[in-house]
Amino acid sequence: MSDLTRYQDPLTIQRVLHGATTIAIVGLSGNELRASHFVGYYLRRHGYRVIPVNPRETSILGEVSHPSLLDVPEPVDIVNVFRAPDALPAIARDAVAIGAKALWAQFGVVNDEGARIAEDGGVTVVMDRCLKVEHARYVGRMHWLGFNTRRITSVRAGLQ
Repeated sequence: MSDLTRYQDPLTIQRVLHGATTIAIVGLSGNELRASHFVGYYLRRHGYRVIPVNPRETSILGEVSHPSLLDVPEPVDIVNVFRAPDALPAIARDAVAIGAKALWAQFGVVNDEGARIAEDGGVTVVMDRCLKVEHARYVGRMHWLGFNTRRITSVRAGLQ
């Protein structure tokens, strides 16, 4: 297991988030109860173009689902991965092949070989972090229930 902190640098995370407009989500599910679906929905609501990559689906979140990254017909800024860790090396190779700027592996998706492949190909790596959580953290939309209250306080409303 690698030292994950090198793939969790706050400045790198902020640069990746602020420099992106298009996110391909590998393993995006059409099932609304799955974490990948919630993350995709959240990212769309916050202005990102979300491209589903899932060979088992034809359409997710109103977008055509592509069988692989190599089938995505437009430039991708971030490849967000919701797959088992052993799938990361192949996904990293595809991310390099399509010229993605970043490879973002969700919580629990840790694979040193995949990270090395991406880095060797000039792709920034963020690993074992949730894109939605990090977006909320750095854009200021984090709240104890995940709602945007536009208020920074340690006291809950009605308890003051």
